[in-house]
Amino acid sequence: MAGGDGNLWITAVTQNAGKARRGREWVSNKGNLFASLLLVNDLGVQDTSTLPFVASLAVAAAIEKSISVEFNNLPVKIKWPNDVLFNEKKISGILLEASITPTGKRAMVIGCGINCAHSPKTALYLATSLHEEGYKVSADALFLALSDAMHHYLSIWNNGAGFAEIRRLWLNKAIGIGEMITARFDNSSKSGKFVGIDQNGRLILADEAGETLISAADIFFGPGQKNGSEKHEKT
Repeated sequence: MAGGDGNLWITAVTQNAGKARRGREWVSNKGNLFASLLLVNDLGVQDTSTLPFVASLAVAAAIEKSISVEFNNLPVKIKWPNDVLFNEKKISGILLEASITPTGKRAMVIGCGINCAHSPKTALYLATSLHEEGYKVSADALFLALSDAMHHYLSIWNNGAGFAEIRRLWLNKAIGIGEMITARFDNSSKSGKFVGIDQNGRLILADEAGETLISAADIFFGPGQKNGSEKHEKT
């Protein structure tokens, strides 16, 4: 990050220390896609807080383009804020990390792991891969689609100025809107109806006391969700 000026992709065939949110391990089997995009700009924390929604839209679009099916005709959905699901099973993980460069600019790394050939079988959530779903897509082919899609959605996002349109597109792909969910924090939890997201990407949770805005939590679907709450833990 010290000397890079951004707009740089780095890919790997495999990883020795892949990680997910909160330091959790990310299984990095050969045959899957591991790609990270470096962005460097003058934006602050608030301005870049909506980037996870951009990244999830790009990953979803890349998957659908790679299997040559219309964007709205496939069971590819997004779980707040950036878990991409295929047939309600997790197929991708996205992790964003930030740093400040020596020149004072903000460096963001958008790390994307997509299950092309393999999926973990020991995770708490139900996972899948493109091969398991019947699509033989290589990591190289998927990366080309991801690079194009990320450029497209970053252009719409326009350093945060275009988040209204990103929000609209994201809501069209979101899973669980209008359903009961539980948001789990470090030492507490809160249940209610998933209403949507606000203009800053915060989850809107409604219960008998009113609406609550949630910036960060592990989200579980409540009773009645097809695959059960434990199978969609956000990592």
